[in-house]
Amino acid sequence: MDMPLLISSFIEHAAENHGDTEVVAREIEDDLHRYTYREAHRRMKRLARALLRLGVTPGTPVGTLAWNTHRHFELFFGVPGIQAVLHTINPRLFAEQLVYIINHADDQLLFVDAATLPIVEAFADRLPQVRHLVVLAARERMPASTLPGLLCYEELLAAEDDADWDWPVFDEHSASTLCFTSGTTGNPKGVVYSHRAAVLQTMMGASFDFFPGHASGQLEVMMPMAPMFHGNAWNIPFLAPFTGSKLVLPGRNYEPERLWELFDGERVSLTAGVPSFWLILIDWMERHGRRLPHLRQTLSSGTAPPRSLIEKLARDYGVDYTQTWGMTEALMATSASLKPGSDTLSFDEKIDRHLVSGRCVPGVRMKVVDDDGRTLPRDGTSVGHLRVRGPWIASEYLKAGPGSATDADGWLVTGDMAVIDADGHVSLTDRSKDVIKSGGEWISSVQLENAALGHPAVLQAAVVAIAHPKWQERPLLLVMCKAGASVSAAEMMAFLSDKVARWWLPDAIEFVDHLPMTATGKVHKLTLRQTYKDYRVAGT
Repeated sequence: MDMPLLISSFIEHAAENHGDTEVVAREIEDDLHRYTYREAHRRMKRLARALLRLGVTPGTPVGTLAWNTHRHFELFFGVPGIQAVLHTINPRLFAEQLVYIINHADDQLLFVDAATLPIVEAFADRLPQVRHLVVLAARERMPASTLPGLLCYEELLAAEDDADWDWPVFDEHSASTLCFTSGTTGNPKGVVYSHRAAVLQTMMGASFDFFPGHASGQLEVMMPMAPMFHGNAWNIPFLAPFTGSKLVLPGRNYEPERLWELFDGERVSLTAGVPSFWLILIDWMERHGRRLPHLRQTLSSGTAPPRSLIEKLARDYGVDYTQTWGMTEALMATSASLKPGSDTLSFDEKIDRHLVSGRCVPGVRMKVVDDDGRTLPRDGTSVGHLRVRGPWIASEYLKAGPGSATDADGWLVTGDMAVIDADGHVSLTDRSKDVIKSGGEWISSVQLENAALGHPAVLQAAVVAIAHPKWQERPLLLVMCKAGASVSAAEMMAFLSDKVARWWLPDAIEFVDHLPMTATGKVHKLTLRQTYKDYRVAGT
């Protein structure tokens, strides 16, 4: 039968076949809310009808500036379910960036929560196209505000009845969600996902090849540490109802003790987040003697994890730390699982495989090219610019025109440097703008950072290029130590001496109290490059 691939089918399936499975979410006020997929589906239909009553029509952009709560989860289906476009906005961005992307997206409605309302209050008068501002709260928890005409989310839903109502059917190529890039190299760029793309991404993520280790009949409990505004929380709000898994949402509180409470109390088995979450969480757990008895796998992306982190989670906690490559423009582009036939590998060999950024998945093609665009061999050693194409990969940016995200041959320009081996394993070596060019050779800041993170005193590390009169650029290592720990520059250099090539060793090491982070939990290299642009090593 020729039926369109639509996001609404996920929640219909969950309500009909997994109706008693729980969704648990931490409220902005810190208490936990529990309900079932059946109850969530009923509320999503009320939301859809409320949106229609507010004048939302097919193609209307609806913005959300909110954390991982059950009401935000409802918007993931209520908005695209009526052919409107859900635009998840990152509240960690600067005010000027937020104004830019809300206006660039032409959001007509804006949903906020009690934590993000103060952010919007500062620039609401600069959003002329926003017709309604809705607070994701019950009336008794509506925050005080200087803004007139705020709508209460729960009152909108209460005004609709439970009469039978079917999700509309429309073209699967219709826009479903809109995400913007982090804006680390200029204004953030908008990436629009169609219903078809979102469904295909979710089906890929639900395969046993992507999240290995599932046993028949086992109830998976999924908790995205990735915020919902970060690549749709890596599609977990879609993936959990699609697979009938229990969904746990951590709200806005990402303090390690709060995350651990959910991991332990809700028996979370699968999670996803950037490495910085784990570096902080493990440091806290080790200081407080906590374990993770229920977690079996965590999915990582964004930045490369240190080998020591993967080994520790495997040996000390029994958690399989798997890594994929992806970006706002290319979700679910590589698989996190080991290649079939790898089960006989030794522990160290498996860790080696987990250090790569996943492997190619069906439907997506990947290649690396040189500076002139010539395809390089898939030999595991040839470093080049990573190019990607596939049916759910972005081809252009919002309002930037066809081909604005691709090269002349239609391949997505990722901005990453990588190698690909004959078995399809993809290993990122750096971002194009972060690679250090020293004497005509490349030094990978990622690999040097990961080597530094292997030291037991180091919590975070970053490497940036500094100018050199002879070699053009040389690495500067910035180190943030764990609480109560210390290491000297000489000790750090000695530790690195047998882990990287001698000419890769940093020319200088600086110890810092904190590192600037991007809105998606990565070290903000642009800020560091600007801070240290005039840094010089004595004698050079």
